[in-house]
Amino acid sequence: MNFKLLFFALILSAKASFCQVVHVKIGEKSEANNEVELVLKNRIQSYQSSTSNPNDVYEPLINSPKSVNYSTNGKKFYVQSLEGGNTLVFDAITKKKIKLIKHEFTTSNQNLFKNGESSVFDYKYNVTKENYNIFIGKPVESCFSHNGKYLWVTYYRRNYDSNASCPSAVAIIDTEKDQIIRVMPTGPLPKMIACSPDNKSIVVTHWGDNTLGIIDISSSNPNEFKYKKHCIIDYQLKMEFGSGHVDRDANCGYCLRGTVFSPDGQFLLVGKMGGSGGIAVLDAITFELLGTVQGMKSNVRHLVINGDNLFMSSNGPGFVQKCNYRQFLKTRIENEGNEINFSDFQSANVGSGARTIATTSDGKYLFAAVNNGSKVAVVRTSDMVVLTTIKADSYPVGMDISPDDKELIVTSQGKTGGGGNSVMIFSITIK
Repeated sequence: MNFKLLFFALILSAKASFCQVVHVKIGEKSEANNEVELVLKNRIQSYQSSTSNPNDVYEPLINSPKSVNYSTNGKKFYVQSLEGGNTLVFDAITKKKIKLIKHEFTTSNQNLFKNGESSVFDYKYNVTKENYNIFIGKPVESCFSHNGKYLWVTYYRRNYDSNASCPSAVAIIDTEKDQIIRVMPTGPLPKMIACSPDNKSIVVTHWGDNTLGIIDISSSNPNEFKYKKHCIIDYQLKMEFGSGHVDRDANCGYCLRGTVFSPDGQFLLVGKMGGSGGIAVLDAITFELLGTVQGMKSNVRHLVINGDNLFMSSNGPGFVQKCNYRQFLKTRIENEGNEINFSDFQSANVGSGARTIATTSDGKYLFAAVNNGSKVAVVRTSDMVVLTTIKADSYPVGMDISPDDKELIVTSQGKTGGGGNSVMIFSITIK
C-alpha cells in the first residue's frame, strides 16, 4: 500500500468534507442516554457581535482557536488563538477574560530570548532578516510543567515563515503572573508538547521534519532550561521545498503529532499521522528510538494514557481506539525490528475528523472532537461504545476537561471562508 498517497487522500477527503459553517444555540443538549449528558452552557466567539444570550459572549480576539488548558487548580483556562497570535486567559467560574498574552516580539522585549538565541541544533533560516527574533508567533498546542507553574506554548510558525520551514519557537508562561518569561527556539513546525511525569524533561514534537527536541527542565529556574537532545524518528525531512506555497499538512514526512509519556516516565510514545503511520516508541531516559508499533488505525493524531489504557484518535478513519499500554510497550520491547505489529485494540467509530480526545479523571468516559462532523462524541471506555453525541460549532479541534470532571471546553477553529471561531463550554452530568 502506498501510505503517502493514502495520507494525501485522507487530507483531500477531509478538505472536501468542509461544508456550510454551523453554529449551535446555547442550551444545546446531547442525544438522550442513561449515563452522560452534555449541555452547551457558555460560548466565547468572534463571529457574532450582537447576541441575545448573556452566556454567548463576543470576543474578537478569538481567531482560529486551537488548544485549551484548564489550570491545574481549575481556576483558569488558557486558549491558544492561532491566527490571533495570542493566548487568552479566562476565569473558569465567571468565564470572563482576565488576561491577554500577546505572542509578539519587538525590539522592546528581546530580553525574553536568552543570549539572543534564535536557533537550535544547527537549524537554518531560508529567509534573511536582521533579527530573526522579531516576529509574531502562532500558538498551537500547550502543556504545563512544574505542577502548573509554567505553561509551554508552541508556535506553528513565526509569521514571516510562510511555509513553516524555518526554526520556530516555544514560549514559557509564568501562570502566576500570566506573562511570558522566556522564549526558546525549536525546530520547524512544532505542534505537540509534553512534560515528563518527573518534571525533568519537555518534549517538543516537530511536525515539520520528523524530529523531537528534548529540553532539560530539572532546574526550577527557567533561565537554566536547556536542550539536551535532538531525536530523529527514522529520518529527518529536509526543508527543500523551493519557492512558492507548500502545503505542510501534506509535506510533513511522518507528520508527528500525539505525544505522551508512560506514567512511570520510562517510555515516550509519538504518533505518526503520515507516512507509514504507527506509533514510535522511545526510551524516555536516553531518548533513543526503540522502533515503531503498527496495527492501529491509520492517521493517528492524539494519544492519552489513563490508568492501564492507551487511547488514540485516528483522524481520517474517524475512530478512537484503546489498548493496554503495558502490553503495547511489552510487544515493542520484546520484539526486534524497526516496525512490529500489535493487534489487541478496541475501537469506536466517532466520525471522520477525530481530533483531540480527553478522558474523565477515572477514565470511564472519553470525549472526542469530531472536526468534519461538527460534533463531540462521548465514548464509554469499558466497551468502547459511543453513548451520545452533541452538535458543536464547525470544526471542533481542541478540548480539555476541568479537574472536577464537571465541564468540557471545546475549541472550534477557523477555516478559509469561515469557521467555528469559538470556545464552547459544556456542562458534564454523569448520571
